[in-house]
Amino acid sequence: MIKVNTTIKSIKEMVTGLNQKPVTVKLNLGRNKFVTFTAVLSGIYPSLFTVSPDDKNFLGKTAYSYSEILCGRVRITERAAE
Repeated sequence: MIKVNTTIKSIKEMVTGLNQKPVTVKLNLGRNKFVTFTAVLSGIYPSLFTVSPDDKNFLGKTAYSYSEILCGRVRITERAAE
């Protein structure tokens, strides 16, 4: 569900603030299926951003668009430094 006061610009600013920081990524795969993993936000680009998962079972980086956060498919939260 789209939040009332959320825009792509505000999402880009939030993601830019998390650049190179440890984050928790929660993906909504549909049909009540969710995947949660820890990662580091590794790249910021005009139309997408990339994360590098900490888990060795995930191969390489994954990329997500800012609209996926707006639509609720991807949720990113900052992890506390360990």
